[in-house]
Parts: sequence; structure tokens; C-alpha cells
Amino acid sequence: MWLLDLMRKQNSEPWHRAYLLFCDNNSAISIAHNPVQHDRTKHIEIDRHFIKEKLDSGLIPTSYVPTGLQMTDVFTKGLATTRFQELNDKLGMIDIHLPTLGEVLEIL
Repeated sequence: MWLLDLMRKQNSEPWHRAYLLFCDNNSAISIAHNPVQHDRTKHIEIDRHFIKEKLDSGLIPTSYVPTGLQMTDVFTKGLATTRFQELNDKLGMIDIHLPTLGEVLEIL
């Protein structure tokens, strides 16, 4: 959404396709799609209306993804080293300092 807004402000042609939102919380998906207001969600009503509008327009469809497959955890959670490395590999992220570290270790 931020990127679309930035493109609009720069008079760039936006990418006209839906952005699939993966979520590992079925309750959050249900609340986003359900127009009924609940007492337990009053604090998120403004954000929910924004998301609901995007869901209804088809701009952001939602899809459930199990917690174990949620790749964004690498950005939001403290992870065990193996899980962190696994998610970094899936995202194509590399440590640019790793080759240098290897060269230093060879010298030592």
C-alpha cells in the first residue's frame, strides 16, 4: 500500500494487480472479512475498515499460511540460528561480510 501511494504521488503508473496478503492467524482473516463489529476489536476498527475496503475492492486478497511457513518471521521475531538462516536463504538474502570473514579466518 505504501509503495502504491508513493507511485501515485510521483505520477507513476501503478501496478494493477492484487497483492496477496499471507496471514497465519485465521481470526485476523475472519475479522478482516466480517463487517460485524465486535467489542473485542473496537481498538482496531479504523485499520480494519481500511483493510476491509481493500479486500472488497479485490486489491488485497488474503490467504492462510501456517505459522511454520511464514517467511516474514525473519523480519519480526527473534529466531533460532537455523530457522533464521533457512528463511534468509528462501528470501535470497546473503551476508555480504561472510566472504570477508572467511578470508580473515584463513589468515589466522
